[in-house]
Formats: sequence, structure tokens, C-alpha cells
Amino acid sequence: MNVSRRSFLHSTLSGGLASTMVAQGLSAESVPQASGYAEPAHNLPLLEDADVIVCGAGPAGVAAALAAARSGARVRLMEVHGCLGGVWTAGLLSWIFDFDKPGLTREILRKLDERGARRGTSKKEFVYEPEEMKLLLEDLCTEAGVKIRLQTRVVAAYRENNRLTTVITESRSGREAWQAPVFIDCTGDGALGALAGCAWDFGQVGNDKERGCGCQPLTMNAIAVVRDASQMQKYISAYNGDLKGHVEATKNFKEDINRAGIDPSYGMPTLFRLRDNVVLMMANHEYGVRPDNADAMTAATIRARKEIFSITRSLRKLGGIWDGLQIVATAEQIGVRDGRRIHGRYTVGKSDLIKGSRHVDGVARVTFNVDIHAPDKKTNDEKSIDQAGVRVTPYDIPLRALIAKDVDGLMMAGRCISGDFIAHASYRVTGNAVAMGEAAGVVASIASQSKRLPQEIQWSEAEAVLTKLGLRE
Repeated sequence: MNVSRRSFLHSTLSGGLASTMVAQGLSAESVPQASGYAEPAHNLPLLEDADVIVCGAGPAGVAAALAAARSGARVRLMEVHGCLGGVWTAGLLSWIFDFDKPGLTREILRKLDERGARRGTSKKEFVYEPEEMKLLLEDLCTEAGVKIRLQTRVVAAYRENNRLTTVITESRSGREAWQAPVFIDCTGDGALGALAGCAWDFGQVGNDKERGCGCQPLTMNAIAVVRDASQMQKYISAYNGDLKGHVEATKNFKEDINRAGIDPSYGMPTLFRLRDNVVLMMANHEYGVRPDNADAMTAATIRARKEIFSITRSLRKLGGIWDGLQIVATAEQIGVRDGRRIHGRYTVGKSDLIKGSRHVDGVARVTFNVDIHAPDKKTNDEKSIDQAGVRVTPYDIPLRALIAKDVDGLMMAGRCISGDFIAHASYRVTGNAVAMGEAAGVVASIASQSKRLPQEIQWSEAEAVLTKLGLRE
């Protein structure tokens, strides 16, 4: 949305108040609408205390905020949930892929170990405790001087001369306006980019809502307690710290779910052991749901939670090792695999995965295979996960894929970067998101402090800063 700075900024309030305000909206009387409501004009508090504003505090957002703050920027980190971590915490993911990267991944891994909150022999993939992860991420951001705002959602964005200048949020403090030289969209679903007017794609249908979803399913994760996990090793993936026997464990788990009279929506229901007799359960899929449809997301969340409880109650009735099985918590946020992919200055595509593309501005090297979960229950019953016939050769994600094409002053990190459906199914895992976040954070910091746009920053300049910070080798 474009507005002029002169018309946007409001004069200083009378009565000696120093707050600057911003006018937004139209009066209900001035623009009557038959099928809608024109929100009356009102003034908003305007905050201009950041060099970089990061929207979304999942793995990519936390990494972006930390890297920007550690490189000297004043950083605001906005998060819709009541904790940092996104899918790691609010989503109870509890299992990390593709974490063998230099930088914050190593720091997080080491600090999880110091807290006794990680299980696994591999540094690339392991189980962690989500509650400890919440505290760890808060500690890291607080120590770096990041200003955190929880339970805050970005609801509007404004441009001036095609540069993103302002975002509007809603929170317990009401509606507020925020300005900064550079913004980073780490919302996962590309919410900020879409609000700012960027073109985007979604699933396999572009941005055409009439064509439905064409996307990967959602998953509701849950944490449960069992009577004796040591007696359930045949059902628990990575019980001894690696994924050997994972497929067999899922088959065993599904057989018992079937024996309990339930046909699970996910063909490879999985258990991971978090500690002692506490396990993570991934046993649900919700098909054909767009994350930009609030009603559909609500219905999917309700269905998913009901299925999780139905599975656990039915298993408990079997007795034996399942006696005492209880849900401890279900995820606050149902897990989303597919969201908007904001158009950037480069689009990572299927061909990059096949040929193992290298770029002089490569910010992360991806090794994870294409991982496409079945689009519907019928397909899932035949084959739960597909690689689309692609054998991945390790490839680079270039900085250009993290810089918005249509709007200046906006970057992306995490699964909402610029890529096609196939490539997204490879780079979307959280180890890659952290590496992307680090890169975006440092580039945004340099750009804001030097009064340049992100696309004017050479990767070599950012890489030198990352190396100095110990985030690159």
C-alpha cells in the first residue's frame, strides 16, 4: 500500500507529549459500503527505535534478529505467539533436520547440550526439549539486546516510493505503527511480503485461490507420557540417537493404531523420545488446507487435536505397553509446511537441486532431500512421502532469493523465500532457516546502518561480518 510520507506522518501531539502519531484509514461516514465496513480514521502511536524490524520469531526470525543485533543494529523482533521459536516451540516440532551448519546452529546445539535438553548422536538431526528451547532463545535474544515483542501480529504494511517504511501491528497494547530502514519477513507464510504488495506463489497453484491448495498437509504435534519407554523401543524412532529403524518403527506404531481401531490420517505416524518416559507424537495430517484461510486453519486445528486424542485413548484401551499413555500437551500452532513464497531477485528451482548450483552469494548450502508429504489421504495410504523424482545434489541458496523483487527495503528468511514448489520441499527445514536468517540479519544490519538497500550490499561484505561474529568459517 503506497502513501506519501507527508500525508502519513501526523504532527506531534499537543499538551507536551513527544509521541509522533500516524493517520490511517477512512471514516465510516465518508465511504459507505454495501458489503463491508470502512474502518473510521484514527491515529496510531509511531515507534522509530529500530534499524531492523524482524517479523516472525521462528528459527529464521530468531537467527536474523541475533545476527543483526550482534552486528550492531537496533533490532525489534515481533512474534504472534507467546514464545520465541515458532515451529520449534509453539509447534512442538522437537525434531531438527539439516542442522550441520556453521554459526548459530552450533551455538544452539552446544547450549542445548549444556542444559541437558538434547538427545541424539548426530549434530545434523536430533531431538530437543521444546520448553528448554523457549528459554534458550529468550536468553540469547535478551543477551544480544534484541527488543522482543510477543503476542503481536503484523496486520498492514505501507510503502513510500516503493520502499517499505511502516508496518502496523495489533497486540495487547492496541494498534501501533513501526518504522525502520529494513524489514525481514520471517513469518513462514510470507505474511509481511503479501501485506507489502509483493507477488508470491503458494503450493503448486501460484497465488490463485480459486485453484484450491495444491499444497503439503499440516501436522498437529503432541507431547505424551508413557509408562515405560524402554519397553517401547520398536515403536520409537531414533531411540538410540539416530534414524536407523525409523521406517520400521513407524510401521509398528501404525499397526498398533490400526489394531486399536483407528486409521490415522498420516501413513507414517512417528514417536520420538524426548527424555525419560516423555515422547513426541507426530500422527496427524490435515490435507488441502491453505494457511491464509483462517476458517480452514481453525477447522483443521480442531480436527487434528480430536484425532490425536482419539488415537491415544484408543491405544490406552489396548493395555500392555500402552497402559498409562497420556497427552501432556498439543501444539499451540498446527504445523504448516507450505505457505506463500515471496518473489525475490532469484528463484531457487528444481534445476538448482539437480545440478547442485553454486553461487558467489550463496548464504546456505542445502543437503536435505525433497520431502513432499502426500496431498490427500488416498495418496498417503499408497505413499506418504515423495521426492518428485529428484536426487538432490548439495546446492546454494543465493542472497538474491532473500531480497524481495517488488518492494525495496524488504528481505525474507526461512520457508517464505523465493523458490518453486519442489525446491521449497528441500530447503524448508529449520537448519536451513537458521542459516538464511543469519545472512538476512547481517545484510539488513549493514544496509540500515550504511543507508543502503539490501540489494546494494555485496555478499562478500556481509560474509566478512558473519566470519568476524563467528557465524561463518
